[in-house]
Amino acid sequence: MSRDVRAEAARVVTSLLEEQGSLARLLPKAEDKVEKRDRALLRELCYGSARYAPRLQLIAAKLLRKKPGDTLVSALILLGLYQLEYMRIPDHAAISATVNAARSLGLDRATGVINGVLRNALRNSEQLQRKLSGNPQFSSIHPAWLQQRIKAAWPHQASEVFRANNANPPMTLRVNTSRISRAGYLQQLNETGLSAEPCAISPVGITLIKPVAVDALPGFTKGLVSVQDESAQLAALLLAPQAGERVLDACAAPGGKSCHLLEEQPAIELSALDIEENRLDRVQENLDRCGLSAQLICADAAAPEAWWDGQQYDRILLDAPCSATGVIRRNPDIKLLRRDEDIHELSQLQGEILRATWTLLKPGGSLVYATCSVLPAENSEVVATFIAETEDASDNTPELLDGKSWGEKQPVGMQRLPQTGGGDGFYYALLSKAE
Repeated sequence: MSRDVRAEAARVVTSLLEEQGSLARLLPKAEDKVEKRDRALLRELCYGSARYAPRLQLIAAKLLRKKPGDTLVSALILLGLYQLEYMRIPDHAAISATVNAARSLGLDRATGVINGVLRNALRNSEQLQRKLSGNPQFSSIHPAWLQQRIKAAWPHQASEVFRANNANPPMTLRVNTSRISRAGYLQQLNETGLSAEPCAISPVGITLIKPVAVDALPGFTKGLVSVQDESAQLAALLLAPQAGERVLDACAAPGGKSCHLLEEQPAIELSALDIEENRLDRVQENLDRCGLSAQLICADAAAPEAWWDGQQYDRILLDAPCSATGVIRRNPDIKLLRRDEDIHELSQLQGEILRATWTLLKPGGSLVYATCSVLPAENSEVVATFIAETEDASDNTPELLDGKSWGEKQPVGMQRLPQTGGGDGFYYALLSKAE
């Protein structure tokens, strides 16, 4: 077992820089290689370095004569800079530990460069801040392409979007109100010593004042409650399935929305579809924990001819693959893994899946198109194009939920922007099919 937590963090960050995996896939393997007591530090180093990478990379570029030939060296420099800028580790200890991690990785030749860059960053911190403060990438802590897209789409809200994306996310719960009321669960939390408050829009949502491990939540293993962001909770509420209906949750993994649909209306026939078998395992795990059941289908939503049984659905939830730019605070590696050119490819895929799933919907039925993106190119523009070319499709997205405004009205659908301490960024369009 490796005991050098910074060396393991450097391996993870290297994979991110080389686009060889995500934090969600890389971290569990890395955690197995360090002592249990070091796992929280490992996560902080990896998540923090990814979250602040756009700023740290600018600092590193100012201090390096040329880009290191080894990505591991670049990763170690980012990790060292993150510790100096944002962690409470004493400066000398952060530098020393990072240099030692380089040695443990067999990078003795690079220790001088790493040590020099980190010491120069410490010595010239104020000067570097002044030089870089006018750079939009430095101030927004977003890659230049994404900073430009967000400012173009949301000129008045961009600074708040950046602020929310760079913050640590709140821990929000969805109460299974078929088993316990929200007020009842808030009482259970209070009796357990956990402080929480009800969400503003979702009638089944609760936000914890301080995040905790899920095993500390009363009744979690029995399905009384699930971890789900408030904005994500709106999907089932907008689709509003009725008893006896046949419902499809396309792109269903990891299953939070499938479970919510069944909690809202147990008397539906639900099919949960996803293209990856291992992701469907997560769906089944969530269904089992909540004591729910659905038909699981491993297939491509864009190619229904390969799996569809010919019976149309009353309602369809299409949580389309997207850039995830509305959930960056939960997945900060998006800043390293996404590219500007991805957006066009994703919008093409989204349109393809939307057209395919529309054929599966009964006349008079409803389809909720959802993404966790804040970019119109993946959201209102995709849906507007679809409606323009589809005679029997119309936008029926409500502006109010439970009498409350819940997002930014778009030409088609509604956009919910990420909020510091509140919900993630999600787009929703409720589409109706003419009878």
